[in-house]
Amino acid sequence: MKLILIFVICFSTNLLSAEKKILQKANNNLNDQASLQRGAMLFMNYCSGCHSMQYQRYQSVARDIGIPDELMENNLIFDKNSKIGDLMLSSLNKSQAEQWFGGVIPDLTMITRVKGVDWVFTYLNSFYKDDSRPFGVNNMISPNINMPHVLEELQGTTEINFKEKLIDGKMEIINEGIKSKGNGRLNEDEYLSSLRDLVNYLEYSSDPSKLKREKLGIWVMSFLILLIIFTFLLKKEFWKDIK
Repeated sequence: MKLILIFVICFSTNLLSAEKKILQKANNNLNDQASLQRGAMLFMNYCSGCHSMQYQRYQSVARDIGIPDELMENNLIFDKNSKIGDLMLSSLNKSQAEQWFGGVIPDLTMITRVKGVDWVFTYLNSFYKDDSRPFGVNNMISPNINMPHVLEELQGTTEINFKEKLIDGKMEIINEGIKSKGNGRLNEDEYLSSLRDLVNYLEYSSDPSKLKREKLGIWVMSFLILLIIFTFLLKKEFWKDIK
């Protein structure tokens, strides 16, 4: 029994290590307000039709990332029945989701907490053409996913990039990830930058108070440093006549 347990632990560790090696670094910056705004725009245009953010409100998002309420209402709230103070819910109902996608569409409010920012970034950059799948695409890190490549118009049609390489004296075919045909609206660098904006917004949504905590933390640390300096000078003043 102990041997089986050790084997399972070792095997699981190896799998986790392998997954970490293939993940691409998002390198997003939560303090980049323009990036958060662009990410919110991408989410609303490409994700919100199916995915909800049931723990976020339009108005809270707008105020957190510096979007005027009027601009949010006129340009980023597509459901005419929704108001600025409403929760960010998808218009796709449960029966439609089961009929079209075979199951319930996940809420994305906490997705980066559950999966990690780098995983989400890599996932969105891992779709490739696969005519055997219902939506004509597959995903390298989440195989057989029932989801279309919603960002295909930006990235273009992608295929697995196989190359021949000489390894130990033998020619072997190596999978070097995916490669776009170049028929998208964005080039590779622009697409990765857009993905970075999107996951930046998703990370913010998973913990909106983080922005405020970090800003408050800077003021608190600055106050403590000044307090230490003042206390040190006060101590010298009190003890200068004592030998």
